[in-house]
Amino acid sequence: MGTIQTFFNNLFNSRVKTKSLDRLQGFKKYDAILHNLVAEKKVPGMAVTILKDSQIAFEKGYGYASLEEKIKVNPKKTVFRIASISKCITGMALAKMVEEKIVDLDTSFYDYVPYYPKKKNDFTLRHLAGHTAGIRGYRGKEYALNKPYSIIDSIEVFKDDPLVFEPGNGYLYNSFDFVLLSLAMQEASGVSFEKYVKQKILDPLRMLDTFPPSQVDLNHKEKFKATTFYTKTAIGFKNSVPVNNYFKLAGGGYLSTANDISKLGQAILEEKLVKPEILKEILTSQIVDGKPTYYGLGFQVSQDNLGKNFVGHIGNSVGAYSNFFVYPSEGIVISILINCSDPKVQEDLDGIQSLC
Repeated sequence: MGTIQTFFNNLFNSRVKTKSLDRLQGFKKYDAILHNLVAEKKVPGMAVTILKDSQIAFEKGYGYASLEEKIKVNPKKTVFRIASISKCITGMALAKMVEEKIVDLDTSFYDYVPYYPKKKNDFTLRHLAGHTAGIRGYRGKEYALNKPYSIIDSIEVFKDDPLVFEPGNGYLYNSFDFVLLSLAMQEASGVSFEKYVKQKILDPLRMLDTFPPSQVDLNHKEKFKATTFYTKTAIGFKNSVPVNNYFKLAGGGYLSTANDISKLGQAILEEKLVKPEILKEILTSQIVDGKPTYYGLGFQVSQDNLGKNFVGHIGNSVGAYSNFFVYPSEGIVISILINCSDPKVQEDLDGIQSLC
């Protein structure tokens, strides 16, 4: 089936013609750049939503949610895996728990999860959310696990491994940090992680098209249709390997639309979900050995290629690549979702903020 699928992928993709960039400026030029990513077979499908001063400045779908069925991408309705943008959702939920005094960032993880195997050094929720706890990253094909693990079940994968550095003395970006963080959050709150996130973050923001993988129909039969998830090959696109991302919901498991993700960005600009002083703490880079990590608590806190400050996340996972940038000084939110693993198009995506 893979050979037949690739043949048809290339057959109708070849019908999309590239656009000339000559004499184009602003959003017209960016629109042509994104169109060409599909025409040049760099991505199968992509959704883009850009807000400027609380209004939609640009919103469009490109290519296909399903190459086989020729289902076009709709930025308001097409559901993608959002990969590590999930960490931003978790960061906001963590901020809400801090505000509600359910958790304390600098309290030991073991106060919330006493059954986790003791390590040589203690670590806190702040360490976990900022990737400074020393928890190891993926090994082998762990990034593509396809087992029906709950959050608590999944810790069996790594719970007996030692810390790779003393907490607070290093930085190692990984998703197992967020597995543990979500476990602590649900133990502390007494409700499931996904229920708390829905009640405190998704519902208040009317992010009605944002779901855990267990709630998304992958067969295009229901109202909310998930994309087909692809991996790029030398001759086209093939279906990605099956994965079950439920256990790493907090770090990379959510699915959403480009439009929904833009609502999260607008909430950050408006500081309407949590108190400003708590939000500031979430969006402030952690410091290790006197130097910034350029990562807050669930958020990248850095500068883009033009030197402009942003908070947000770039995500990459099986069948997904994503951008979420919030520019507080400019009042800009950028949400870009792609249904393909690591398509190598970040340079093409960069620079849109200069057009807003």
